[in-house]
Amino acid sequence: MPKRPAFYFSLRSPYSWFAYRELLDEHPDVAAAVTWRPFFEPDGRSEEALRKAGGSFPYVAMSRAKHLYILRDVGRLARERGLSMTWPVDRDPVWEVPHLAYLAALREGRGPEFVAAAYRTRWEEGGDICDRSVIARIAGELDLDPVALAGAADDPELREEGVRLLLDVCRDGVFGVPFFVNGASRYWGVDRLGRFVAELRAAGGPGSSGPGDAPLPVGAGSDPGHAGGCG
Repeated sequence: MPKRPAFYFSLRSPYSWFAYRELLDEHPDVAAAVTWRPFFEPDGRSEEALRKAGGSFPYVAMSRAKHLYILRDVGRLARERGLSMTWPVDRDPVWEVPHLAYLAALREGRGPEFVAAAYRTRWEEGGDICDRSVIARIAGELDLDPVALAGAADDPELREEGVRLLLDVCRDGVFGVPFFVNGASRYWGVDRLGRFVAELRAAGGPGSSGPGDAPLPVGAGSDPGHAGGCG
């Protein structure tokens, strides 16, 4: 069975945030039709489980020059979009904390609301979404169980699901975000979103690929220029 088109996103990435905003604001039918798949850098525990499952995460550390470029580029893109943003500071982040919390929210049918709150907290308020107390606060705002979401990274079932999603990253050749997949087509970067949308529409609509994947509203290649999850 053919798979539904997919949008790989990361709560860490400002470029994913831009793509998320553009999808919802300009292409809400596409946002509703595609499968959302989280992309996150694994901690040691997830990385070992991924290796045992036959996968490997395509991560290359970012150079200082590229880091400085991204700071300027993101600021420029935010201004062009009329977005007010605050750069967060990540200290020893564990990206399973927010991304597995997303999976926990998805179980309760509140995945999209969690993504919206997490992006707002990180990119508009400068909050640390790897801080479990921040995740607990978000959960409370959404009337979800703060203990369950804040402790999602300790849930063995969610850990297993996270590894399965990382295997999808490997199988689809995802090396950065945002990343869009439609059949054999691959598009990387917020500036390729328009081409992804155009391809779906040319094929008869965003939902025309068939019922292969469960319609989850969300989530082996490598590129030496990959920015470590920031685009």
